[in-house]
Amino acid sequence: MTHSTSLSVPDTFLDATEADWHKAVEAALKGASPDRLKSVTEDGIGIEPLYTGRRDTTPRQGREAGVPWSVIQRVDLVDPADANRQILAELEGGASGLELVSHGSALAYGAGIRIETLGDMETLLEGVHTDLVGLRLSAGHNSLGMLAVLNAYLDKKAADPQGLNLSAGFDPFSLMVLGKGTPLDVQRARVNDALAALERIGSIARLIEADGRVWHDAGASPVQELAIVMSAAIAYLRGFEDSGTLPENWADRISFTLVADQDQISTIAKARAARRLWAGVLDACGLPQAPMQLHMQTSSRMLSRRDPWVNLLRNTVASFAAGVGGADSVAVLPHTQALGLPDAFARRLARNTQSILLEESNLYRVADPAAGSGAMEARTEAFAGAAWELLQDIEAAGGLEAAIEKGEIQSRINATVQERRKAIAHRKRPLTGISEFPNLEEKPVSVLPVPDTSTAPERNKPELPDPSDGARFTALYDAVTKGARITDLADTPPQATVPVLTLHHDAEEFEALRDAADAFLLNTGTKPGVFLACLGPLAQFTARATWTANTFAAGGLAGLGGGAADSLEALIESFRASGTSEVCLVSSDAIYEAQAEEAARALKQAGACYIYMAGRPKDLKQRFEAAGIDEFIYAGADILDLLQRAHHRLGLIPSDGPVAQGSDSEEQK
Repeated sequence: MTHSTSLSVPDTFLDATEADWHKAVEAALKGASPDRLKSVTEDGIGIEPLYTGRRDTTPRQGREAGVPWSVIQRVDLVDPADANRQILAELEGGASGLELVSHGSALAYGAGIRIETLGDMETLLEGVHTDLVGLRLSAGHNSLGMLAVLNAYLDKKAADPQGLNLSAGFDPFSLMVLGKGTPLDVQRARVNDALAALERIGSIARLIEADGRVWHDAGASPVQELAIVMSAAIAYLRGFEDSGTLPENWADRISFTLVADQDQISTIAKARAARRLWAGVLDACGLPQAPMQLHMQTSSRMLSRRDPWVNLLRNTVASFAAGVGGADSVAVLPHTQALGLPDAFARRLARNTQSILLEESNLYRVADPAAGSGAMEARTEAFAGAAWELLQDIEAAGGLEAAIEKGEIQSRINATVQERRKAIAHRKRPLTGISEFPNLEEKPVSVLPVPDTSTAPERNKPELPDPSDGARFTALYDAVTKGARITDLADTPPQATVPVLTLHHDAEEFEALRDAADAFLLNTGTKPGVFLACLGPLAQFTARATWTANTFAAGGLAGLGGGAADSLEALIESFRASGTSEVCLVSSDAIYEAQAEEAARALKQAGACYIYMAGRPKDLKQRFEAAGIDEFIYAGADILDLLQRAHHRLGLIPSDGPVAQGSDSEEQK
């Protein structure tokens, strides 16, 4: 039996042109300019409201169709035995690679494996078939020591170094800008020394990392991250000139890591632009083309401590974008990472996020699925062009090392951070569950306690030779086989000599207010809040009351009251019963004109110290202020500043000086 179906598609839809769409937009805007729909990224790159398909592009080279990306799971439990149990569970649950994060890593986030000796490595990797699993190391300034311990373990197991998919993860520039690294000229010599030793044993490990994670977590924009990572890679290539190794092999010793965040289009474009930039760098250096080994990790900066379940959505978008963008491997941070050490449940959700994208959505079966999309191609080209310009600026300044020493990179990133914080404060960059739709009744989630990651005092420090054709790395290897600890072999990081960047979370300023409100409740038994003085019938204030309550909840302040009052006297009685001195009038503009002034005067006489109005009256603003209304709340206002001042007045956080009366922003004026 056969079935025959036909699909009739309206000709009018198929015949629509771009001009037709623009006419439809103009009609929908009712005379307003279509330019109001345009926006820009934080790098100043324009975003059009409408894109059409591109037929002048082809899929970009990267991961081939049908080749799944590697699912990387971070291993950061402190005790090596606990970490081993985690590893076996991750591999059994679908992970195809591991990132071994030691307590010395700049990205340990307060935890990290306490791995010091060859015995620790044996415990950690018990039962692991290293020839079948991709390995990434993250050990900070102990990277070469950890690599020596791993090599000693592999030799003991008679493992073939050519059969190991390994990235050693050494990233001296990130250490430098965090004030944790030894001088770069020393690092270069040690890297070349290690490279010589690895070549002698036939290891194909990618020794050094051009890593964007620290820069992103410190606040870098996508274009800044791309340019810095490429400049780091150029510096590594220059450093290899003194290694005595063949130039055609240099690119294969570098691995790349970029960050995937909740901006889907930008993440896809960033990954695609990275490969284009790397090809351009190799051409400019006169080196043969070599495929970029691109790892992507979901953003730590985007994760929130409050309402961490929203992080599952952020991670899903980020990992989807990393896969579509062509990453060779992807790591998803558990949704509770910002709260502490994630438990097995959080790690399983992180792993399963990728498993679903791979095995159920089959994203890997199409090569460069973003190819031909007008929006994706435009953003990719814009990112590549802007990053190349910034890269040229960095190189003109003497390279990444010189730009860091002069503070130029840090200044650029700090300027980006300030603009982003302003957008977050004004909720032009909304944070779901934080500045928008906060949940004051959320329940705590489970995280593991973080054991002490400190090590025993330094023992006798073995003497290591100067770097020279593998001599130092071989001495490291010999020392660990005889029981030396990584700590005893490492240098003590010197004091920072450059302006240091600080890692942060986008939500941290709002979350600090939530923490202060919770502490106030715990210490006093009273929930801090603002009385919502709703005027008129229910239909006149419900929508504004909901919006206003959410606004104050972003700072941990409950919306008290909020019901319809039969009379002004009843409203005053409800206010007095609320126990707060902060009030917000809530209603429609028409009700405000008729009742707001009388209500404000009565509330001030009843003890209200500060009165807000939900809305932004224009013609009546001066009248309302004369009646005692202190501030107006509206979309686009600096809500963070408003909430911080409310906290000062309510005694939730100490004030360093007199409280400002109203915002200094242009919007408030």
